[in-house]
Amino acid sequence: MKRLILGFVLISFTDLALGQKYRETFRLLSDKNDTAKIKNLLAEWEKSDPNDPELYTSAINFYYSNSKQGEVSLDKTRRGNGSFPFTDSTGKVAGYLNSNPAYRSDLLALGFRYINKGIEKFPKRLDMRFGKCYVLEQVGDYALFTAEVIRTIEYSRIIKNDWFWTNNKKLDNAEHFMLKSIQSYLKQLYDTENDNLLENMERIGSTAIKYYPNNIEILSTTAVAYTLTKNYDAALVYLKQAVRINPKDFIVLNNIARAYRLKGDKANATKYYVLTEKYGDEEAKETARRCIKELGK
Repeated sequence: MKRLILGFVLISFTDLALGQKYRETFRLLSDKNDTAKIKNLLAEWEKSDPNDPELYTSAINFYYSNSKQGEVSLDKTRRGNGSFPFTDSTGKVAGYLNSNPAYRSDLLALGFRYINKGIEKFPKRLDMRFGKCYVLEQVGDYALFTAEVIRTIEYSRIIKNDWFWTNNKKLDNAEHFMLKSIQSYLKQLYDTENDNLLENMERIGSTAIKYYPNNIEILSTTAVAYTLTKNYDAALVYLKQAVRINPKDFIVLNNIARAYRLKGDKANATKYYVLTEKYGDEEAKETARRCIKELGK
């Protein structure tokens, strides 16, 4: 028995040293941007040490980074910070040169092959799941992005938020960290100003609320999505849930008032604008007073 235990320890240390060797070589080759050698290294790494979780995060980072291709287009509107305005003969802005990222699908497929295998082998590695979500969001595959976020939420409930991060480090306060990330994903979808993605927000938010019903930020953000799709009753369910948790949250109170106003319920809209004025900051108070005045006409 002692020999078996000793053998296990020796194998474990050997695997650890092997993993560190590959990680260090990967870092050095990445600094040199030696893509050919990195591809060979990843193949060798997978063959020699497939149980090193850092192989899979390294691979998706490499293939995603190398899949990027720049495209330039001439448009009448600005598209992000990479836009350059040009003027006509009168000095007016006539349009924008926009930098539009494109991606090589073959390299992305290789990256996803690695990270999917990594998630399957190490399902508690939250960095792998969120790394995949990041790439899907960047390339604009919002259907798969939404599905992956939802799977993460559902699995978090199963494992009771027992998550790990890079180098298999256990995440402290993992539930809080995960939910802050989910809220960030919801905001990213909202910030696209793409109405087609409001349903994605609703699906992600509703799943999170199902398992974590006391997160005011997610309740409020999800309600905003339902309000924008004119599903005011669904929005009000989540907003009332949030205000029961914190009756003085003036942002939630204002959103309730707005939902009632859009629904055509002046009495309840006025009621919640009065509460917004009571608990809000100066800007919220001024907006609430103006809305109460308009509702009273």
